[in-house]
Amino acid sequence: MSKMTGAQAVLECLKREGVDVVFGLPGGVLLPLYDAIYQSDIRHILVRHEQGAAHMADGYARATGKVGVCIATSGPGATNLVTGIANAYMDSVPMVAITGQVNTWLIGKDAFQEADITGITLPITKHNYLLRSATDITRVFREAFYIASTGRPGPVLIDLPRDVTVDEVEFSWPEVELSGYHPSVKPHEMQIKKAARALMDSSRPVIYVGGGVRYAGAHRELFELATKINAPVTTTLMGIGCFPEDHPLSLGMLGMHGTKYANYAIQESDLIVAIGARFDDRVTGKISSFAPRAKIVHIDVDPAEVGKNVRVDIPVVGDAKNALHGLLKEVSPKARSEWNEKTETWKKDYPLRYIPDMNVIKPQFVIEKLCEIAPDAIITTEVGQNQMWAAQFFVHKDPSKFISSGGLGTMGYGFPAAIGAKMGRPECDVIDVAGDGSFLMNSQELATAVVNDIPVKVAVLNNGCLGMVRQWQELFFEKRYSATILGRTSPDFVKLAEAYGAVGLRATKPSEVEPVIRAALATDRPVVMDFIVSPAEKVSPMVPAGATLSEILELEWCDVAQSCHLEKIYAEGRKEVLGQEEF
Repeated sequence: MSKMTGAQAVLECLKREGVDVVFGLPGGVLLPLYDAIYQSDIRHILVRHEQGAAHMADGYARATGKVGVCIATSGPGATNLVTGIANAYMDSVPMVAITGQVNTWLIGKDAFQEADITGITLPITKHNYLLRSATDITRVFREAFYIASTGRPGPVLIDLPRDVTVDEVEFSWPEVELSGYHPSVKPHEMQIKKAARALMDSSRPVIYVGGGVRYAGAHRELFELATKINAPVTTTLMGIGCFPEDHPLSLGMLGMHGTKYANYAIQESDLIVAIGARFDDRVTGKISSFAPRAKIVHIDVDPAEVGKNVRVDIPVVGDAKNALHGLLKEVSPKARSEWNEKTETWKKDYPLRYIPDMNVIKPQFVIEKLCEIAPDAIITTEVGQNQMWAAQFFVHKDPSKFISSGGLGTMGYGFPAAIGAKMGRPECDVIDVAGDGSFLMNSQELATAVVNDIPVKVAVLNNGCLGMVRQWQELFFEKRYSATILGRTSPDFVKLAEAYGAVGLRATKPSEVEPVIRAALATDRPVVMDFIVSPAEKVSPMVPAGATLSEILELEWCDVAQSCHLEKIYAEGRKEVLGQEEF
């Protein structure tokens, strides 16, 4: 035991938890903590907006598997973290957010820059704390990191009043004792046997994989199971990379903008084994028509998710890695030639495709070139069309190398997440695939990348509009483009990059795409690549909201019959259906 200030105790806690970098922005009540950071060997990345700090911690966590840490001052600093915390909560990302707070005797009195951040974040954190005494610091920090990283991961917030950081405390490192917190990581043996028996009896199984496989580090076990029993594998956006997409058993991503063959396989299957996935509405389409002939095995570490959205025949509560280990012991090798041939035929008949153009840059072409030139890069994305094209046309083989905002769909996520990922994995190329609208949400973090010499790359698919919203307006609102046209000249992304001290490059025709990418990757500085792409390009295929997974539109080849089909789907209850969507 040794005597130190509360602020010094916080830094010692972070050090003992293996934290090597934190992302934050100081303020008055945090000065004692930042003084301790100044004297610490933990690296601090000064962000330009607190939302960027949360997304950087998130990207760092996803890239490394460690707990990300972000820091913000009281009041507006803390509330600026909220979007990033909510994003981490929706996508089950292990994070500890430290917020400054006014002195304990001022709490509840509307003091300057006071905000009830524990109350505000209660619905979007796995747990949160308001520290009242320096003697609680070590216990709270030990618990926070444990809670954030175990069971279903998620963010934990610690609110730190100023007086707690200056009070002196005897430092001791306690054991974690949480009597009411016992995640069910070991699945019930009988349920595993039932799931294995169902797999052996099935003739048309599909393994449906979500982010839970990624966070459990279970992708190798998944590969072994799928190849042992010859079962095709489809993933959610969060599960991308958990199964190599160049493998014959891979069906790619399913759902609204998933592959036709993944959606057809789900609808024709007789058994779905869902692992670490939550049957999100973007995956299932019309729930009442989802996988009508399939029994469902649902494996998830969070019991609240099992059966929440769809009926489940065999529930299995437990960690994905443990469950897959159990299944591997119970199943035997099995050939499914007829089912495998059918899915392979679908893949040949309905590939992901787009119409090439020698004069105009197609965004899909940019993604294909990125994959060709930098196949092992970490890809982060913003949200919208850019995100879907990155998911569809980059061949993903590593679960830690595709980082995207799934549940919350946060514009402005990808660039700060790329900075965090690069801090955690400096040996990797890190590329943020961005839309011009999304990138502008947190483009100020170019200053963070430049000042801290973090050579991330940004590929802006610049179509001059809020592309995904515009796509919906074109399809469902008779081309009334209300508040979605941004224009291409404000800003000039090359000049914006240069103003911050980064490198700006631009491609305006297909022949310039590859040279721009190669030049960016050869530059050991932050680079913004401005690709001027077709504004009319749409994400395809698409399952309209309210439709079943079999009712798939290929928008590049949208003919009269498809247009009539689309009109029929929305003819009745159009407002009701569209009201379920968040734009």
